[in-house]
Amino acid sequence: MKKKRFKAEVQAGHKDDAVEVPFDPSAEWNLPPSALWRGRRGHLVRGTLNGFAFDESFIVPRQKKFFLMIDRDLRQAAGLSVGDFVYVALEPAAAPSS
Repeated sequence: MKKKRFKAEVQAGHKDDAVEVPFDPSAEWNLPPSALWRGRRGHLVRGTLNGFAFDESFIVPRQKKFFLMIDRDLRQAAGLSVGDFVYVALEPAAAPSS
């Protein structure tokens, strides 16, 4: 599947930070969302943030928008701070194991 590339601002979240994803992953990749954890569905992805590669994160819907979640470890490893603009490249990853 084709990687999607875009630029976005790192936003603070109440659990993890995130960047807004400017597309619907279900429509773009023709993949339905899968169960990520109890009560949350979304899309498992891999990609890069400003060229820093990561193997696993996820896109979740919130308030009729989509967000790529950036946990503290990924944010620190990529050298990002809230308010930074980042270049993002994403593609679907394998489904989570149950």
